[in-house]
Amino acid sequence: MHKVYLRFYEELNDFLPEEKKKKRFAHQFIDRTSVKDLIESLGVPHTEIDLILVNGKSVNFKYLINDGDNISVYPMFESFDITEVQQLRPKPLRNPKFVADVHLGKLTKYLRMIGLDVLYKNNFEDDEIVSISLKEKRAILTKDRGILKRNEVTHGYWIRTTKAEAQAKEVLERFNLQKEIKEFSRCIECNDLLEPIKKEEIINQLPPKVKQTKEEFRFCPSCKKIYWKGTHYRRMLAFVQSINTIES
Repeated sequence: MHKVYLRFYEELNDFLPEEKKKKRFAHQFIDRTSVKDLIESLGVPHTEIDLILVNGKSVNFKYLINDGDNISVYPMFESFDITEVQQLRPKPLRNPKFVADVHLGKLTKYLRMIGLDVLYKNNFEDDEIVSISLKEKRAILTKDRGILKRNEVTHGYWIRTTKAEAQAKEVLERFNLQKEIKEFSRCIECNDLLEPIKKEEIINQLPPKVKQTKEEFRFCPSCKKIYWKGTHYRRMLAFVQSINTIES
């Protein structure tokens, strides 16, 4: 029986049992395995990790562990560049595009509302999500840790919280996207960018009260949904303002 010593940092502790959180602990093993397989056997998906140090040196996921190794595991560093020491992936995804799993429909609407590009269907299969992620270079947002442990997945995030507003704030902080907010620029139903449209072009599609009180409209070219500043707008604006208040 051999032994290694591990320490997980910051939010990676969310995946660990209480007795292993925020401390260095010993882990016994019989056969040598990759550091990726070891880490995921402890419940931490590889997509949550940006840097692994073994005995003070950066290694990639294929590194085979040795008896007595001292392993430190760090989460994603979206706020600053660690390219010179990071060996886990050739290039971080800095372009904020996402694909969300079937459990995150409400979150998807919140993220689209603040202008983020999020693909979602309530019948997405895991294989389809992974394929979209790789083909379109989208980070996976999920409540399922299993999909993030698949070898082919390179970028993803396990959502910790349960309510949609809190989840949206979590994603913004996790990927450092506060400067990417462009509220009310994207259709919350189909994800396409909205376009301004003249009232006279859609007058026959508007409710009587809206015809009398509203002058500014936006239009989704894909699903044809029309947007104006009604009660839903004020509710959404309050959410956007709450984000800006937290960050300022």
